Amino acid sequence: MTKRRALTRSNLVTVGVALAAAGMLNAQVGRRQTVLDVNLATEKELLAVPHLTPAVVKELVARRPFLTMTDLNAVLGRSLGRPQLAEVYGRVFLALNLNTASEEEILMIPGVGKRMLHEFLEYRPYKALAQFRREIGKYVDDKELARLEQYVFVPINLNTASDADILSIPGVGQRLLHEFKEYRPYKAIEQFRREIGKYVDKNEVARLERYVTLN
Repeated sequence: MTKRRALTRSNLVTVGVALAAAGMLNAQVGRRQTVLDVNLATEKELLAVPHLTPAVVKELVARRPFLTMTDLNAVLGRSLGRPQLAEVYGRVFLALNLNTASEEEILMIPGVGKRMLHEFLEYRPYKALAQFRREIGKYVDDKELARLEQYVFVPINLNTASDADILSIPGVGQRLLHEFKEYRPYKAIEQFRREIGKYVDKNEVARLERYVTLN
Protein backbone atom coordinates (compact mmCIF):
# COMPACT_ATOMS: atom_id res chain seq x y z
CA MET A 1 0.00 0.00 0.00
CA THR A 2 2.77 2.44 0.91
CA LYS A 3 4.60 1.62 -2.31
CA ARG A 4 1.44 2.22 -4.34
CA ARG A 5 0.85 5.62 -2.68
CA ALA A 6 4.44 6.65 -3.35
CA LEU A 7 4.13 5.62 -6.97
CA THR A 8 0.92 7.58 -7.37
CA ARG A 9 2.52 10.65 -5.80
CA SER A 10 5.46 10.32 -8.18
CA ASN A 11 3.13 10.05 -11.15
CA LEU A 12 1.30 13.20 -10.07
CA VAL A 13 4.55 15.12 -9.89
CA THR A 14 5.47 13.91 -13.37
CA VAL A 15 2.09 14.97 -14.74
CA GLY A 16 2.40 18.38 -13.06
CA VAL A 17 5.80 18.98 -14.62
CA ALA A 18 4.49 17.93 -18.02
CA LEU A 19 1.51 20.26 -17.75
CA ALA A 20 3.73 23.16 -16.72
CA ALA A 21 5.99 22.51 -19.68
CA ALA A 22 2.98 22.36 -21.99
CA GLY A 23 1.84 25.74 -20.68
CA MET A 24 5.20 27.26 -21.52
CA LEU A 25 5.07 25.73 -24.98
CA ASN A 26 1.69 27.36 -25.56
CA ALA A 27 2.88 30.83 -24.51
CA GLN A 28 2.10 33.27 -27.29
CA VAL A 29 5.15 35.55 -27.19
CA GLY A 30 8.45 34.09 -28.35
CA ARG A 31 11.03 33.35 -25.66
CA ARG A 32 13.77 35.98 -25.58
CA GLN A 33 17.36 34.76 -25.50
CA THR A 34 19.70 37.36 -26.97
CA VAL A 35 17.35 39.97 -28.47
CA LEU A 36 16.23 42.84 -26.23
CA ASP A 37 12.74 44.35 -26.29
CA VAL A 38 13.27 47.96 -27.37
CA ASN A 39 10.43 49.14 -25.14
CA LEU A 40 11.77 47.51 -21.97
CA ALA A 41 15.55 47.53 -22.35
CA THR A 42 17.45 49.77 -19.96
CA GLU A 43 19.59 52.64 -21.22
CA LYS A 44 22.66 50.68 -20.19
CA GLU A 45 21.54 47.69 -22.24
CA LEU A 46 20.79 49.86 -25.27
CA LEU A 47 24.15 51.62 -25.05
CA ALA A 48 25.84 48.22 -25.30
CA VAL A 49 24.22 47.61 -28.71
CA PRO A 50 26.54 48.37 -31.66
CA HIS A 51 25.84 51.69 -33.44
CA LEU A 52 23.50 53.03 -30.74
CA THR A 53 25.11 56.25 -29.62
CA PRO A 54 24.09 58.08 -26.42
CA ALA A 55 22.10 60.55 -28.52
CA VAL A 56 20.24 57.76 -30.34
CA VAL A 57 19.54 55.91 -27.10
CA LYS A 58 18.22 59.08 -25.50
CA GLU A 59 15.81 59.55 -28.40
CA LEU A 60 14.67 55.92 -28.27
CA VAL A 61 13.90 56.14 -24.58
CA ALA A 62 12.07 59.45 -25.03
CA ARG A 63 9.90 58.06 -27.84
CA ARG A 64 8.90 54.83 -26.12
CA PRO A 65 6.74 52.93 -26.38
CA PHE A 66 7.22 52.02 -30.03
CA LEU A 67 4.10 50.31 -31.33
CA THR A 68 5.42 49.19 -34.73
CA MET A 69 8.80 48.24 -36.16
CA THR A 70 8.12 50.76 -38.92
CA ASP A 71 8.20 53.52 -36.32
CA LEU A 72 11.42 52.23 -34.77
CA ASN A 73 13.04 51.78 -38.16
CA ALA A 74 12.14 55.35 -39.13
CA VAL A 75 14.03 56.70 -36.12
CA LEU A 76 17.09 54.49 -36.51
CA GLY A 77 17.14 54.77 -40.29
CA ARG A 78 17.94 58.45 -40.10
CA SER A 79 21.46 57.73 -38.89
CA LEU A 80 22.08 54.06 -39.73
CA GLY A 81 22.44 52.24 -43.04
CA ARG A 82 21.02 48.82 -43.84
CA PRO A 83 24.06 46.78 -42.67
CA GLN A 84 24.15 48.72 -39.40
CA LEU A 85 20.41 48.27 -38.90
CA ALA A 86 20.81 44.52 -39.38
CA GLU A 87 23.42 44.49 -36.60
CA VAL A 88 21.19 46.50 -34.30
CA TYR A 89 18.17 44.29 -34.96
CA GLY A 90 20.26 41.27 -34.08
CA ARG A 91 20.40 42.71 -30.56
CA VAL A 92 17.25 44.79 -30.08
CA PHE A 93 13.85 44.60 -31.76
CA LEU A 94 10.11 45.04 -31.31
CA ALA A 95 8.31 41.72 -31.58
CA LEU A 96 6.05 41.43 -34.64
CA ASN A 97 2.44 40.30 -34.65
CA LEU A 98 2.62 37.23 -36.90
CA ASN A 99 -0.82 37.93 -38.33
CA THR A 100 -0.54 41.65 -39.11
CA ALA A 101 3.14 42.52 -39.61
CA SER A 102 3.89 43.96 -43.03
CA GLU A 103 6.26 42.28 -45.44
CA GLU A 104 8.67 45.17 -44.90
CA GLU A 105 8.65 44.60 -41.16
CA ILE A 106 9.19 40.84 -41.44
CA LEU A 107 12.17 41.46 -43.72
CA MET A 108 13.70 43.56 -40.92
CA ILE A 109 14.29 40.35 -38.96
CA PRO A 110 18.00 39.58 -39.49
CA GLY A 111 18.50 36.62 -41.78
CA VAL A 112 14.96 36.61 -43.16
CA GLY A 113 14.85 36.88 -46.94
CA LYS A 114 12.18 36.50 -49.59
CA ARG A 115 11.96 32.73 -49.21
CA MET A 116 11.41 32.79 -45.45
CA LEU A 117 9.08 35.77 -45.81
CA HIS A 118 6.91 33.58 -48.02
CA GLU A 119 6.81 30.87 -45.35
CA PHE A 120 5.92 33.35 -42.61
CA LEU A 121 2.99 34.62 -44.68
CA GLU A 122 1.82 31.26 -45.98
CA TYR A 123 0.56 30.01 -42.62
CA ARG A 124 -1.52 33.02 -41.65
CA PRO A 125 -3.63 33.31 -39.63
CA TYR A 126 -1.59 31.89 -36.76
CA LYS A 127 -3.75 30.64 -33.89
CA ALA A 128 -0.84 29.95 -31.53
CA LEU A 129 2.91 30.28 -31.37
CA ALA A 130 3.10 26.49 -31.37
CA GLN A 131 1.80 26.64 -34.96
CA PHE A 132 4.68 28.95 -35.92
CA ARG A 133 7.17 26.55 -34.35
CA ARG A 134 5.66 23.60 -36.17
CA GLU A 135 5.39 25.19 -39.60
CA ILE A 136 8.63 27.20 -39.70
CA GLY A 137 10.41 24.27 -38.09
CA LYS A 138 9.95 22.46 -41.40
CA TYR A 139 12.52 24.79 -42.97
CA VAL A 140 15.08 25.54 -40.25
CA ASP A 141 16.80 23.66 -37.44
CA ASP A 142 15.94 24.05 -33.76
CA LYS A 143 18.63 26.67 -33.13
CA GLU A 144 17.44 28.91 -35.95
CA LEU A 145 13.81 28.39 -34.97
CA ALA A 146 14.60 29.54 -31.42
CA ARG A 147 16.37 32.61 -32.83
CA LEU A 148 13.45 33.54 -35.08
CA GLU A 149 10.93 33.02 -32.29
CA GLN A 150 12.40 35.97 -30.40
CA TYR A 151 11.05 38.31 -33.06
CA VAL A 152 7.38 37.31 -33.13
CA PHE A 153 4.18 36.81 -31.18
CA VAL A 154 0.57 35.74 -31.62
CA PRO A 155 -1.92 37.98 -29.74
CA ILE A 156 -3.57 36.32 -26.76
CA ASN A 157 -7.33 36.19 -26.37
CA LEU A 158 -8.11 38.23 -23.26
CA ASN A 159 -10.98 35.97 -22.24
CA THR A 160 -9.42 32.56 -22.78
CA ALA A 161 -5.64 32.97 -22.45
CA SER A 162 -3.88 30.77 -19.93
CA ASP A 163 -1.68 32.16 -17.16
CA ALA A 164 1.38 31.10 -19.16
CA ASP A 165 0.10 32.97 -22.22
CA ILE A 166 -0.46 36.18 -20.25
CA LEU A 167 2.87 35.93 -18.43
CA SER A 168 4.67 35.57 -21.75
CA ILE A 169 3.82 39.22 -22.53
CA PRO A 170 7.00 41.22 -21.91
CA GLY A 171 6.82 43.13 -18.64
CA VAL A 172 3.79 41.27 -17.25
CA GLY A 173 4.22 39.71 -13.82
CA GLN A 174 1.92 38.19 -11.23
CA ARG A 175 0.28 41.51 -10.29
CA LEU A 176 -0.81 42.35 -13.82
CA LEU A 177 -1.73 38.72 -14.47
CA HIS A 178 -4.27 39.08 -11.66
CA GLU A 179 -5.64 42.31 -13.12
CA PHE A 180 -5.87 40.88 -16.65
CA LYS A 181 -8.04 38.03 -15.31
CA GLU A 182 -9.98 40.15 -12.80
CA TYR A 183 -12.08 41.83 -15.47
CA ARG A 184 -13.06 38.84 -17.57
CA PRO A 185 -15.10 38.57 -19.64
CA TYR A 186 -13.99 41.57 -21.67
CA LYS A 187 -16.71 42.88 -24.00
CA ALA A 188 -14.54 45.33 -25.93
CA ILE A 189 -10.91 46.43 -26.13
CA GLU A 190 -11.99 49.78 -24.65
CA GLN A 191 -12.82 47.91 -21.45
CA PHE A 192 -9.28 46.53 -21.33
CA ARG A 193 -7.87 50.03 -21.76
CA ARG A 194 -10.10 51.42 -19.03
CA GLU A 195 -9.53 48.68 -16.47
CA ILE A 196 -5.80 48.13 -16.96
CA GLY A 197 -5.40 51.90 -17.15
CA LYS A 198 -6.17 51.95 -13.42
CA TYR A 199 -2.80 50.33 -12.78
CA VAL A 200 -0.46 51.63 -15.50
CA ASP A 201 -0.22 54.82 -17.55
CA LYS A 202 -1.67 55.20 -21.04
CA ASN A 203 1.67 54.53 -22.75
CA GLU A 204 1.99 51.21 -20.96
CA VAL A 205 -1.61 50.34 -21.80
CA ALA A 206 -0.82 50.98 -25.48
CA ARG A 207 2.28 48.79 -25.24
CA LEU A 208 0.35 45.95 -23.62
CA GLU A 209 -2.53 46.26 -26.07
CA ARG A 210 -0.26 45.13 -28.92
CA TYR A 211 -0.26 41.64 -27.43
CA VAL A 212 -3.99 41.12 -26.86
CA THR A 213 -7.14 40.53 -28.85
CA LEU A 214 -10.77 39.62 -28.36
CA ASN A 215 -10.99 37.69 -31.64
